Amino acid sequence: MFKDKGEYSFSTCWNIKRHDTGRGMIEEIRQLGFRRVELNYNVTHEFLSTIEPMIEQGEIGVSSVHNTFPHIADPDYGTDSVLLGFDDEEKRQRAIELLCGSIDYAHRYGAEAVVVHPGEVPFDINIDSLLKKIYREMGKDSPEYKQLWNEMLARREALSPHYTSRIRESLEQVSEYIARKGYKVVVGIETRSRCYQMPTPQEAKTIIDGLKGAPVYLWYDFGHAMMMDRMGLYDSVKDAHELKAYIYGLHIHETLELSDHYCPYVHSKTDVFDGFLDIVRDAPLKVYELKAICKPEEIEESHDILLRKLEAMPK
Repeated sequence: MFKDKGEYSFSTCWNIKRHDTGRGMIEEIRQLGFRRVELNYNVTHEFLSTIEPMIEQGEIGVSSVHNTFPHIADPDYGTDSVLLGFDDEEKRQRAIELLCGSIDYAHRYGAEAVVVHPGEVPFDINIDSLLKKIYREMGKDSPEYKQLWNEMLARREALSPHYTSRIRESLEQVSEYIARKGYKVVVGIETRSRCYQMPTPQEAKTIIDGLKGAPVYLWYDFGHAMMMDRMGLYDSVKDAHELKAYIYGLHIHETLELSDHYCPYVHSKTDVFDGFLDIVRDAPLKVYELKAICKPEEIEESHDILLRKLEAMPK
């Protein structure tokens, strides 16, 4: 029997691919000791048909849903797209409409937040994949890596202001929708796992500052941020602390080099995650987002280590 995880929530990304029903998926997570879940973007209407009765009967709580929700097969509105930054106005309005739909579901389920991957600086090729390949084979200090990285960064920095502005405009419309509906739901814009994707923490700050008190916050994904730090995009620990007041929610997981969604402390066998402990302590919403290979006993051990370290922190 696993311990009650209290305020911590758990993403369905861990086990959705090994279940045929939503109920089975949620029951497996409940057995880990979690009272709340984040319903991720692969949850379908079919899964919801057996999850919704569990929510209504109080068997499980929903902390958050992950846009686009429920699952939509169109890659234009998936997790790796320009999404809220589309220059094509019809596509951008469709992306806004789908995010508002995710917010409707969050409100309906009593969730606090909707997590969204707001956009990216588009490239003709997956330059992130190429960079990661060079990183693994030749190293970050190799001339090949440095040259391609600088090419990527030049385009990213040149186009970031434009897409940052488009995303802010889209989120302004979304915020007006939330206000009009009277919802108590926030939008969390998530730090991302590819170097051309948005936002960096500083881009998130620009977007949020431009929205002047709207219910839009930074959703800090530790594993994604750690990978971007290793690749050279920003300082994951420094930026997390500088933007602490902007953070509403967290995706808790750790990395092995440029691979993510591992259990903190257990898989890396290091204390590198210690740099984020006060962020975990103070964030309103804490969600584990782990990959399928993470075993129940590893999840339990990781959580125990995290709680012990938090308890040992100075008051």
